[in-house]
Amino acid sequence: MNTLYLDYAATTPVDPRVAELMASCLTLEGNFANPASRSHRLGWRAEQAVESARRQLADFIDSDPREIVWTSGATESNNLALKGRVEYLRSQDAGRPLHIITSSIEHKAILDTCEWLEDKGVEITYLTPDADGLIHVSQVAAALRDETVMVSLMAVNNELGTTTDIAAIGQLLADHNAVLHVDAAQAVGKIPVNVREWQADLVSFSAHKMYGPKGIGALYVRRQPQVLIAAQIHGGGHERGMRSGTLATHQIAGFGLAAQLVSDEGADDMTRLASLRDRFETRVMALGGVYRNGSEQWRSCGHANLSFDGVDGEILLASLAKIAVSSGSACASASVEPSYVLKAIGRDDALAHAGLRFSFGRFTTEADIDFAVEHLSQIVGRLRR
Repeated sequence: MNTLYLDYAATTPVDPRVAELMASCLTLEGNFANPASRSHRLGWRAEQAVESARRQLADFIDSDPREIVWTSGATESNNLALKGRVEYLRSQDAGRPLHIITSSIEHKAILDTCEWLEDKGVEITYLTPDADGLIHVSQVAAALRDETVMVSLMAVNNELGTTTDIAAIGQLLADHNAVLHVDAAQAVGKIPVNVREWQADLVSFSAHKMYGPKGIGALYVRRQPQVLIAAQIHGGGHERGMRSGTLATHQIAGFGLAAQLVSDEGADDMTRLASLRDRFETRVMALGGVYRNGSEQWRSCGHANLSFDGVDGEILLASLAKIAVSSGSACASASVEPSYVLKAIGRDDALAHAGLRFSFGRFTTEADIDFAVEHLSQIVGRLRR
């Protein structure tokens, strides 16, 4: 039995065009060499592929290629941004008080890193979202202090799909010494991403959220004005000293092409996905007792987070044998606790437990939506009876 995939927010399948390019970088007949091997032609070719991909990603987000640092994914990028900035500042002034503003609905890659930093003496302010799952610039302004060194907020929430007005926050910080870090892993291909318009200083990306491979990501590190961070991985001084390790040519080349494809096709994809999402939501909410989690207006085109009254969330999820969806974010899906994001926006335990995230992507069709609605309607009706 085939399973319909509606969990694109957890990961996207690799686009066949990306997979083809990656395969050509793996074997003896292809572009397999170490990009750091500058003593022969094969190494030069691999380096050229890496730098071409760096240019593709940079062009897509409107940055200088020298502002792109390759990492293993957005989790590492987030750690490098937060820990790297704190470590650098402490290397300049060990006694300086450090304060970071984030929110209570960030990805665990931010929340766990902030918890670690709190143990190291950094003060963290966690902003609370409103009932629509939104963090507002006024909240950031109210929390801002002289000792605030960073604001770290995601552009698109991984569970709700709600968006944050990053450009407004960037403008707020234009005259403040705090740097702006953005977790943009969920944003690419779902909303316009432009680091210049955001006035962001540090931005995290992950290829597997945009039809590229797992295991490769990037951190945008602003050059003008220059943002300095301390390396967290040492051993060879790769990536201008910010992240050592042999570069994976096949993954980086795949990331670059994935970025190019989103750049070329993303606008049409976003329009189509918003239409599919609305078609899905309208029909599912007609069942009654179905509640949208998060803002209807300010959200990504690919997310629909819904809670179902009168059913047990775990049983509902287990009963959806024909479609793949998530309960909460994938990184927390092993937990039996209700989603901390849904709790933060005011859902009670029952509705938080009964919340499901449906997410759509490049290969989702109208027929898929119709099938999902029919299957979901049958299961919900059966469980309610």
